Amino acid sequence: MKKAAWIVGVPVVALGAYLSLWPVPIEPVAWVSPAAPGYTGMHAVNTKLAGLNLIALGTEEGPEHIVIAKDGKLYTTVASGNILRMNPDGSAQEVFANTGGRVLGFDFDASGNLIAADAVKGLLSISPDRKVTVLTDKVGTDPIRYADAVIVARNGKMYVSDASTRFAPASWGGTFEASVLDILEQSATGRVLEYDPSTGTTRIVARGMSFANGVALSQDEQTLFVNETGKYRVWKISVLANDLDVTQGSPLASVLLDNLPGYPDNLMRGLDGKIWLGFAKPRNPTIDKMASQTFMRKLTLRLPRAMWPIPQAYGHVIAFTENGQIVADLQDPSGVYPETTAVTETKNRLYVQSLHAKGLGWLPK
Repeated sequence: MKKAAWIVGVPVVALGAYLSLWPVPIEPVAWVSPAAPGYTGMHAVNTKLAGLNLIALGTEEGPEHIVIAKDGKLYTTVASGNILRMNPDGSAQEVFANTGGRVLGFDFDASGNLIAADAVKGLLSISPDRKVTVLTDKVGTDPIRYADAVIVARNGKMYVSDASTRFAPASWGGTFEASVLDILEQSATGRVLEYDPSTGTTRIVARGMSFANGVALSQDEQTLFVNETGKYRVWKISVLANDLDVTQGSPLASVLLDNLPGYPDNLMRGLDGKIWLGFAKPRNPTIDKMASQTFMRKLTLRLPRAMWPIPQAYGHVIAFTENGQIVADLQDPSGVYPETTAVTETKNRLYVQSLHAKGLGWLPK
């Protein structure tokens, strides 16, 4: 009897010790998660995003960011590290460049250079003849660990989100893994940076965000819109802010959209003043409940990855105005097209961006 108890007891004790004590890379910070609004009101369930047309990308996947450039070509980044170029209908596909990292967002400057936020390499410039140059990968001596999105202003200044100063994709297994760690920890080290090519200097505009993600400029280019993925909201931040901690309160920063139904990812300027936002995932009640439970968040990382509370697939994009009015809401509850991170709008089509889709989705307008 004692032997049987010993045989059973030792593994149980060992398992308990593992679940309680095994080192994990996060030091969770307690926070108060607002009650999820669910899919009601302006976000009532619909199927307007269902039945997407697909442009095949061969062996590539993850068209995370899409831009129709002045040369009339469609450019998109994919998980392999390639930047693809093609006609808007998907024909004549070619690899325009490969940075050796993972470009998550990009824009074009006045000279036609592709300005890329590379989660591994920093802020890059890729010339029309495909030469890759590092513009900045540090703020002073502090590395840019997770460049995520970038927008180029008319005056040439570039605004880039550095999603996390704690978890660099290069060190933690990739962009998805690093984002999970950062959002579980909630230490809110995300920031927005400004790079001025005329002086070659990089400064912090604002900090204190839980996974700073998509970035867009207001039409007068005096305000930045920034997704705070880990806390389900969108900020308005003045471009005049300097090393501003948004958690401390300031007239230069305010929350425009709060308590959203999912994890906001990219931001893209659309037509007629709209700004498109995509939700990589819907909210998960288990994750919201763990907001104040720091031990449970540590325990989660000790479980097999299959047991992590990763939210279900759910297609969802919205468009809003600069004053925060929701003017479009498109959903696909089936989640067939995964991680709908935003929309690129043209006069004829809506192209849907995705972290992991195996094709490029689009809808006719």
